[in-house]
Amino acid sequence: MKDKRILYVSSEVVPYLPETEISSMSFEAPRMVNKQGGQIRIFMPRFGNINERRHQLHEVIRLSGINLVINDLDMPLIIKVASIPKERIQVYFIDNEEYFKRKATLTDEDGNLFPDNDERAIFFAKGVIETVKKLNWAPDIIHVNGWLASLLPLYLKEYYKTEPLFTESKIVTSVYNQSFEGTLDKNMVKKIEFDGLDSELIKPLATPDYISLMKIAIDHSDAIIKGSEELPKALNDHIDAASKPTLDFHSLEEFAEPYTEFYENSVL
Repeated sequence: MKDKRILYVSSEVVPYLPETEISSMSFEAPRMVNKQGGQIRIFMPRFGNINERRHQLHEVIRLSGINLVINDLDMPLIIKVASIPKERIQVYFIDNEEYFKRKATLTDEDGNLFPDNDERAIFFAKGVIETVKKLNWAPDIIHVNGWLASLLPLYLKEYYKTEPLFTESKIVTSVYNQSFEGTLDKNMVKKIEFDGLDSELIKPLATPDYISLMKIAIDHSDAIIKGSEELPKALNDHIDAASKPTLDFHSLEEFAEPYTEFYENSVL
């Protein structure tokens, strides 16, 4: 993977959030590529329960300051950055007072999904892409992890399809068994349609549940990784029907070689 550029986009990354399948792999995979001489960038949301002082986050003024239009509202994009200790890996944080200041990630203290999670997902996808454009850093691979990042393949392939920086970029989505109960806001389709995206493409989001979000991500990715040993049957079937390069599940202890081989021989 020497000199290959890989953009990791994840809803959660160790050590900034607790260990889960997603947060652990979103740290270990970039660390592996970094050790192999690849160039990496990691992007995640700046959730309000991330301790900025302890992790030494600081705002990058030159990258902040643009507004993203979400459902006809201007939402300021703030970019913060931190380095993972001992790894020489930089993590970029997508921030906005309205969406990410609250002291929690995706649910309130009673376990209820935040009602604006759909808008947060749109903001995160657009925020990552706009920031990478500002960095003028063309990735060879964009690797997506977690349902909050699941709109990125759709936006990259449709909303940003004429953006020359990403012409050669391949999108890999890891699909996990880390879902949520219920649905996001029922008006999610209208909010995405506001960005001029074809209503046919986003039909599954009429019921914006976990399965639908991941189906949209699979449809707009170039390759798939099964991030969990067990996946819902609906997602396994959708992955099979998509007929895209697919890597089966590999644990943290044994993923390095299969991931490298998959990146080099099936994705690039």
